[in-house]
Amino acid sequence: MRHRRGTAVVGALLCAALATAGCGLGPGAGVGDVQLTVTREYGAVPVLSSAVGANESDTVMRVLEGEAEIGTRYGGGYVHSIDGVAEGQRDGDPYDWFFYVDGVESPVGAAESEVEGGERIWWDYRNWSATNHVPAVVGSWPAPFSDGIEGKRYPVAVRCEGVGAACGEVREALEREGVKVASGEPERAIRILVGPWEQVREDPAARTVEAGPAESGVFADFEPGEGGYELAALDEAGNRAESLGPDAGLVAATSRYGGLPVWVVTGGTAAAVRAAAGALDAGHLRDHYAVAIEDGKTTTLPLRTR
Repeated sequence: MRHRRGTAVVGALLCAALATAGCGLGPGAGVGDVQLTVTREYGAVPVLSSAVGANESDTVMRVLEGEAEIGTRYGGGYVHSIDGVAEGQRDGDPYDWFFYVDGVESPVGAAESEVEGGERIWWDYRNWSATNHVPAVVGSWPAPFSDGIEGKRYPVAVRCEGVGAACGEVREALEREGVKVASGEPERAIRILVGPWEQVREDPAARTVEAGPAESGVFADFEPGEGGYELAALDEAGNRAESLGPDAGLVAATSRYGGLPVWVVTGGTAAAVRAAAGALDAGHLRDHYAVAIEDGKTTTLPLRTR
């Protein structure tokens, strides 16, 4: 009897010492559900959408491999394929899998990115000839405002540039999702800039849009016109594809120098800004990198030309 008890104690101590290796401890406590989405072509082609129960030991990689057939490289730290669709060349353009957690490009690989309950994980297979770096997207709304980034909550600040009605709509859209808008503009905050592009572009992060997708990750541009700026849609290669006119509004997200996301709710005219402000909901934004809005019509960006 003594021998059996001693063996159990030794085994328990050994298991505790090797806890990081998972010595019989299982997956750990549950942390709640995460929303897993898999798409192709900048969100245009849905592949998978499911709520997945996550545990405290889970990573983005582990959540994905529990729901899809995946192929990996570099010691299992890099996703090479999902359900048979692999990185490679298509019509001379490079394609690969990219992922976002709560609408933000992860600074670490999928095998190192730990999961928090309530997160929205989005994998997308896309052409990256224009850029392999899209720092933030709008398609996980109401994240990151509702959930924070990497488990950390940040204040949410709305900056208004002379468009009171549109700014009120933005605040109301956030409040409907349970997001409290900070008073003023805290130093470390996720910001939403609301106003005509002529004013919004004065912000250094917003102005990266004019430098193209390689700088901002946003497939849109503004062109000076007779009555002000007009919104233009870019294609997957980053080329100008279509002029959307002065009354088309833009909802997009970016960041500068790896900082917190900055959203722009903007357009060339006050009407365009109001149209963009009215699009802050899942119906308009879900699974899109950015959107343009005019007369109730949603144009997803980048513009598909193939």
